[in-house]
Amino acid sequence: MQPHRKPFFLIALIVLLFGGSGCQTVPETGRHQINIFSASDEMQLGLTSFTQMKKEVPISRDPKANEQVQRVGRRIAAVANLPGAQWEFVVFDSKEANAFCLPGGKVGVYTGILPICRDDAGLATVIGHEVAHAVARHGGERMTEAVGLQVGTEVASSWVDQSRYAKYGPLMKNAWGLGTQLGVALPHSRLQESEADEIGLLYMARAGYTPAAAVEFWQRFADFNRQQGGDTPWFLRTHPTDAQRVDRLRALQPKAQAQFKPQ
Repeated sequence: MQPHRKPFFLIALIVLLFGGSGCQTVPETGRHQINIFSASDEMQLGLTSFTQMKKEVPISRDPKANEQVQRVGRRIAAVANLPGAQWEFVVFDSKEANAFCLPGGKVGVYTGILPICRDDAGLATVIGHEVAHAVARHGGERMTEAVGLQVGTEVASSWVDQSRYAKYGPLMKNAWGLGTQLGVALPHSRLQESEADEIGLLYMARAGYTPAAAVEFWQRFADFNRQQGGDTPWFLRTHPTDAQRVDRLRALQPKAQAQFKPQ
């Protein structure tokens, strides 16, 4: 292939990858997203990753913690819209204050987050948020974004190399990388986290957990983060600030309360 034709080839590739076939709508929020990966592909990746993780990370044998995660997890799963999910809830023995849900319905909760959850409603906030990521297919959307940014980087680099600005190539490429990170990847990550907060809040309300517990959990999590010395500037964060999350969840309380079904 001739060098001068490379940018046109890459532009054509972008059109093929993102031209309509990958457009979808996120359940609950109605946001339009682009995802070139199939749900079955995402699920297979999730199942493979979870199997590997269970081999590498110790699994908690605490009967109380396991029973609580199973109890809360199944209530959230019952109201989640995740077709074909093979639900599994595992408590991993780790001090990390975190949890996750993979596309196949594989949920992992680290023991480090349980004291912050404090009770079933706090845990429902966490599991609801993580399940929402899987339902909204955020993983496939992030992979699609990574492909798009990679192709875009190739186009930009090729153009710079063949232009009169070639001598500024390294500087311009660094600027492009920083710009896409600060202007695309990180804002999109924060958007997904806010979306998962909203969907997760609705799930926990439908599962019978009071929506106000979500606000209380994030206030406790904010205290935990302060104790850990977290002071990353907001524009460098993959997640919204704790204060932003609390404010948004408070604003969503009427919507969630309308769907609250006590059990």
